[in-house]
Amino acid sequence: MLIFRWLLFILLIASALCFVFFLGTGRPHYKYWGFLILKWAVIAGLAFFAVLGLSRFLMI
Repeated sequence: MLIFRWLLFILLIASALCFVFFLGTGRPHYKYWGFLILKWAVIAGLAFFAVLGLSRFLMI
């Protein structure tokens, strides 16, 4: 579980950095990478909560 948390945190930081680079430079590929990384961060977050919920559900 700790690995999922760190992965999610690192993905969110990388996405935020891409958006900051986009704001600073105006180059559109940073915005593309920011949205792409953000998409994978959301997927990782959903997977984390699915595993967490499934483990709670099966233990009852």
